[in-house]
Amino acid sequence: MSEQQIDAATLERLLRTRFSARKFQPRAVPRATLDQILQLAQRTPSWCNIQPWQVVLVSGEPLNELRERMWQHARGGAPASPDFPFPPNYTASHRDRRKVCGLQLYQSLGIGKEDRAAAAEQSLENFRMFGAPHLALIFVDDYLGFYGALDCGLYAMTLMLAAHSLGVDTIAQASLASYPELVRQQLELPPSRKLVCGIAIGYAEREHPINNYRTERAAVVEAVQFVE
Repeated sequence: MSEQQIDAATLERLLRTRFSARKFQPRAVPRATLDQILQLAQRTPSWCNIQPWQVVLVSGEPLNELRERMWQHARGGAPASPDFPFPPNYTASHRDRRKVCGLQLYQSLGIGKEDRAAAAEQSLENFRMFGAPHLALIFVDDYLGFYGALDCGLYAMTLMLAAHSLGVDTIAQASLASYPELVRQQLELPPSRKLVCGIAIGYAEREHPINNYRTERAAVVEAVQFVE
């Protein structure tokens, strides 16, 4: 195989085998491995190379405090107030894909469609970061707007692929952006820092049922229009 073929095969393997972990082991990722992941993530491209992402990596007792506070806040029914508005609803294929993803998740745990209480409890696990020992919170300066947030999305994917290449599991969590004021207060950050998302980081419990379902991807023809 040529060098290009080897690179392509490696990238395909990483993309096909990466998954969103929803149950983590408590053991920490070695600091040297976290540093390597973050160094690789810094290779993310950005508009004019401004590298707008500002990352707070939370571990140990500070993470436990944030975990408990966010879980209590969500459990109490606090309405979401993200810095970047969530979609008001999902329609057509977006709605269908979201529904299938949710059904797969709950079916993996034996939660039936009518068991709303169990589904709600599982949903709250988002705010416990599924027990992950580390959390990367990705912020951007507010004046950079949409394109700054877009660059942060690129950073998030690079970080997750870098982690996967080193045997570390992740899940990107938009849910953690529901309460940015709480997060900023807990971490003593200024209001100009806008929260894009969180990424839980650790080692997945590979045998747990919730980590053993996989979502499908639409065919290229559904996403790409060729104009020739």
